[in-house]
Amino acid sequence: MALSIIIVNYKTPGLLVDCLRTVFTGRETITQEVIVVDNASGDNSREIVTTAFPQVKWIPLSYNAGFARANNEGIRQSSGDVVLLLNSDTLNEDNAIENCYRKFIASPYVACGVQLLNADRTPQISGNFFMKGGLNYLLPLPYLGNFIKWLGNQVKVEKPNVPDSDALVEVDWINGAFLMVKKTAIEKAGLLDEDFFLYAEEAEWCSRLRKTGQLSIYGQYKVIHLQGESANEAFGSSGKGYYNLYDRKGLQIMLSNFVRIRKQFGAAWYLVQLAFYTFTIPVFYIAGFIENIFRLRNPFAHFGMATRFAANVGRIWRFTPTILANKPYFYKVL
Repeated sequence: MALSIIIVNYKTPGLLVDCLRTVFTGRETITQEVIVVDNASGDNSREIVTTAFPQVKWIPLSYNAGFARANNEGIRQSSGDVVLLLNSDTLNEDNAIENCYRKFIASPYVACGVQLLNADRTPQISGNFFMKGGLNYLLPLPYLGNFIKWLGNQVKVEKPNVPDSDALVEVDWINGAFLMVKKTAIEKAGLLDEDFFLYAEEAEWCSRLRKTGQLSIYGQYKVIHLQGESANEAFGSSGKGYYNLYDRKGLQIMLSNFVRIRKQFGAAWYLVQLAFYTFTIPVFYIAGFIENIFRLRNPFAHFGMATRFAANVGRIWRFTPTILANKPYFYKVL
């Protein structure tokens, strides 16, 4: 078997069927298997998907194991020399998967991705560079994040990501929506860290894969990624990317990011980041109050959002002793 495509499903049969229609194009010339790992959806996902695509290997789990654990089970049961972790909310364009595989298998790279596109065909961040201490996680902070971004532009700090690419770009880590990895690299780096439930696990994994070889983005190959649709649909949230820090999904994003900081950059950087997040709470209340008055709006209009942000930061503080101990723990709050 050349390629094993692993897709995690949780209550998104419609997205998954649309994805598989683009995976099974009838133009495949390599031997491949498609493995769907179902996180105890409790719906008719299996019937819908396997009726439409009987060639799919369906692996049911007994609980919602999240991204890392489900993909690890798929990797363990895969036969390919290369595995592709693929989101259910992606659409394979112009045989991008096979074209990427052929380029990748003939290269020295240990992992690769493609250029992801939004539904309107605007580019989506697909490859990223490590920033010291994970300081890019400060950018979503209300008010303070914009100031940090402005300050970085003034001193000409290099961007932490590849905003768009049409050719080969070497990167430090790859968006988990499309992450192709050689089994030989997994044998050296290990599987995904199963402390993670959702978010940030691919960044931590890539930090270990990066120690075995270089990672790249093949920007000439495009895949549509309906960013956040699978998680939003499953967990009743909204918003794109990682800038939602105000509901349960936002808490999961925040928690996973902090776990990654502790694992990859150490306890000191973890505490520095937590201090910034804590300091942002009064900044959010005060700056929002002033902005609302200046814009002739209700000065307290943002207080609900600020309070939800503060509550999420408070939850991170409660997790802090466990995170700093750095012992096995399943960080699941969704």
